[in-house]
Amino acid sequence: MTYDLFIGDRTFSSWSLRGWLMLEKFGLPHRTHMVGLYDGTMEQDLKDLTPARLVPVMRDADGLVIFDSLAMAETLAERHPDANLWPADPAARALARSITAEMHSGFSALRGDCPMQLRHQWQGFTPSDAVKADLSRIGTLWAIARTRHGADGPWLFGRYSLADAFYAPVAARIAGYALPVGKTAQAYVDTTLADPAFRQWRALGLTKSYDPDPYDQPLDHTAWPGLRPVPARAVTDGTPENTACPYSGKAPTHLMETGGRIFGFCNATCRDKTVIDPEAWPAFTALRDGTT
Repeated sequence: MTYDLFIGDRTFSSWSLRGWLMLEKFGLPHRTHMVGLYDGTMEQDLKDLTPARLVPVMRDADGLVIFDSLAMAETLAERHPDANLWPADPAARALARSITAEMHSGFSALRGDCPMQLRHQWQGFTPSDAVKADLSRIGTLWAIARTRHGADGPWLFGRYSLADAFYAPVAARIAGYALPVGKTAQAYVDTTLADPAFRQWRALGLTKSYDPDPYDQPLDHTAWPGLRPVPARAVTDGTPENTACPYSGKAPTHLMETGGRIFGFCNATCRDKTVIDPEAWPAFTALRDGTT
């Protein structure tokens, strides 16, 4: 079954990120559709998905519409038991569901004062007492999950679960506003930012620009704190090494230079997402390294 996923934006829409990770990280087939969250067309774009009114929205092959992220999570877990969206251990699964539900309904100060943005890291942001209280609670939940159930890997419950999909935007907020957290929480933030799926989401988001940016702040900013991408740039001249776009297989029309080498892509988005973070894309790195 292939799902249709409707999202609002990649750089700023935290709930859209959660919905996409539920499908992407567990290998569930899906097609992504953009909704005009910041372009004024969202109501029109969702008109065939009644009663949905916010993103993300998921529609299955039979036309069934699921329009809340927690409902989406439980529907997918129910339909795809072999995908192990929740931890297998009953105690871990109960805790994962509990902290996911708390995230879904809580942390209003953090969400209100620190809207997700994946462009850069704000400098000099001063968290309120309410935001600090949210951060303290999040740190406690993460530490409990990691201590009790995290021995098998770097995620909250060792292996990636729906809890990680729900907390990815929380990690992005901590990173984007340089919020103070403990060592365990910071390690988890670093794990999220280094995840290839998260990097792909961010790179695609940065191919679109807004003027002005949503949620702009009267603050200085520095580079995004994730892994430093391999240097690359868009170019207009040169002969690409490849005769087909690594993503679509179509003839290359847009060029990129990295490491003194020229590669071609079938459109500006394919090129630009690769320029932003070349090593986030296995299809490109396989081409570059000759492992296709």
